[in-house]
Formats: sequence, structure tokens, C-alpha cells
Amino acid sequence: MKIFKRIFVMAVMTIALALPASAQFRWGPRVGIDVNEMHFNKNLGNSDNQVGFTGGLMAEIQVPIVGLCLDGSVMYARRNVKFDDGDAVAKRDFIDIPVNLKYKFNFPVISRIVVPYLTTGPNFSFLLSGNDGYKKSTVAWSFGLGAQLISHLQVGASYNFGITKAASADGMYGKDRYWTVSAAWLF
Repeated sequence: MKIFKRIFVMAVMTIALALPASAQFRWGPRVGIDVNEMHFNKNLGNSDNQVGFTGGLMAEIQVPIVGLCLDGSVMYARRNVKFDDGDAVAKRDFIDIPVNLKYKFNFPVISRIVVPYLTTGPNFSFLLSGNDGYKKSTVAWSFGLGAQLISHLQVGASYNFGITKAASADGMYGKDRYWTVSAAWLF
């Protein structure tokens, strides 16, 4: 019985060590747009959708054959807020760190041309500039989909909904909800 346990432990350790060694690591630039809207806990009027931009570096680690990936980015992002009762736009700049679990659907016939994927994971945002009342850091959760084209270009869209408060004052608070559409070129 001890010999069986040792062989089993050795087999598990060999597989565990072999997976990361055969994992594929890729990185590259990523750019896109954000369409942001802030949702409040009290009726203060609506915030209109505002377009911002994002750009930075992305890295991806893929486990071969299985289709599972872990991707992360360090991005500069501008998310604006404008209320429908005024003309002022609050321009907020962030460093975003999205970390996603990604599943790629490898279809044998078309996988050299296009590989669709689904993603989900947290997005950590750190405020660089903005008006008073905005939180210095926020967390959002994202759900997304996209496609990898010609093995290098990834085009995707994700919806991010705020988990933590993005702004608060006098008993009211708002949370960011935004779409991100981006493209990345991975080497």
C-alpha cells in the first residue's frame, strides 16, 4: 500500500510540474474603449453613458489542450461620468488591473483562423485623478466574450459591474458599470 501511495504522489507531482512547463505564455499591447455609467443607491437622476479609452499591456498563460487560460493586464483607463441634468463631465483616470479566467473553444476545422472565448474575473482599479468624493480604489467583476483571430489578434468585449462603491457623499453612493471593447496583439 505504501508503494502505491508513493507512485500515486509521484505521478501527481509529475503532472503538476509538467503542466506549467508546457503552458504557453504570450504578451502584448492592448487598446480599447470604455463606455461608463454610474448607478446610485438613491434617485439623483441618471448618469449618461460616457465614452473613455483604455490602453496598456496584457499577458496570457494557456494550459495546452484544455483551453483554459489566465490573462492579466495593466491598463491606463479613463472613465467619465456625466449627469443628464448638467453639462459637467467628471473625468477620472485609473490604473486598471483586470485578471480573467478565460476558456477558449478550440474547434479543429477553424482554430487556425478563429478561436472564440469566454472570460470572467475581477478588475482592480486605482484612481489617479478625479474630483473629491471618488474612492481611491474600486473592484468590479467582469463577464466577457471574444475571439482570437489568426493566432495573434484578440478582440473582445466585457461588461464590468462595480462591487465596491466608486463615489459616496451624504449617505448616497454610486457604483461604476461599464462596457470595455478592446483589441490585443499577443506575441
